[in-house]
Amino acid sequence: MDQPLVSIITVNYDHPEVTLDLLASLRLITYPNIEIIVVDNASPNDDPVILKQSYPEINFIQSTVNLGFAGGNNLGIRQAKGKYVLFINNDTVVDPGFLEPMVAKCESDSKIGAVSPKIKFYHHPDTIQFCGQSPMNLYTMRSHGIGHGMVDQGQFEEDTLTYFVHGAAMMVPISVIAEVGLMPECYFLYYEELDWCASIKRAGYRLWYVHNSTVLHKESISTGKMSPFKTYYMNRARLLYLRRNVTGFTFFIAILYQVFVAIPKNLLVFALKKEKGHFKSYSRAIGWHLRNLFSKDIHTNPKLNN
Repeated sequence: MDQPLVSIITVNYDHPEVTLDLLASLRLITYPNIEIIVVDNASPNDDPVILKQSYPEINFIQSTVNLGFAGGNNLGIRQAKGKYVLFINNDTVVDPGFLEPMVAKCESDSKIGAVSPKIKFYHHPDTIQFCGQSPMNLYTMRSHGIGHGMVDQGQFEEDTLTYFVHGAAMMVPISVIAEVGLMPECYFLYYEELDWCASIKRAGYRLWYVHNSTVLHKESISTGKMSPFKTYYMNRARLLYLRRNVTGFTFFIAILYQVFVAIPKNLLVFALKKEKGHFKSYSRAIGWHLRNLFSKDIHTNPKLNN
């Protein structure tokens, strides 16, 4: 098999010891033609210089401001030289042979726009996080991972088309990025890879889950589960996805559902549970959209050559 260059990009934000674990696993991979790009997203507390000191072979980029998930990855894309770009969360550990199957899959069909491996939970390595993704419900703006939470008993041992790839580990040909644009930076956090997948599919490409490639994911070390921080960005992003990707009568119904069902229900639940932090964060997310109701910026996408 031809072994084209793969640019591996990961974004670090504090917790350099987590990124060091990823880099240690990347040193053990069997695919011979890679470059590793580490983008530090202006870590406020932990000095990321140890990453370059410990792994001098990496291309280390230090942003002066926190650009979010998409913006950090876009910094890396602009430095990438590979035919393929692999985006991988810093809180992952890879199987030594994980890269060959994804490259082979992409090489097999020029209409493949992105692929993701099987992703399992690091602390429960027999349990699946991702073996593909369901379609987006265009009213609730929710999707679910295929196999999520199931014990891996070999039930997902074939490559399958998927509606979305997973942001924790996804490979995209650089030619596709040049065509559809970089990751949409208006999200800052959450849903940006789903939006990107929607753009890739609209351009006529297909997305695949690759069964014989495995990554272990430590899951949500940076943001924490059910934090007010996550409540704000997740719900802000959910409505952004709606505004950017849903049109016509479906858009009208989806907005009615959000305004008269989802938003009142969520605010009521937070109020009844006396979760003031979540209530304020959810209100802030809705307020952001009201303030940016007619903003054209939310519909723009950065380009590779800009």
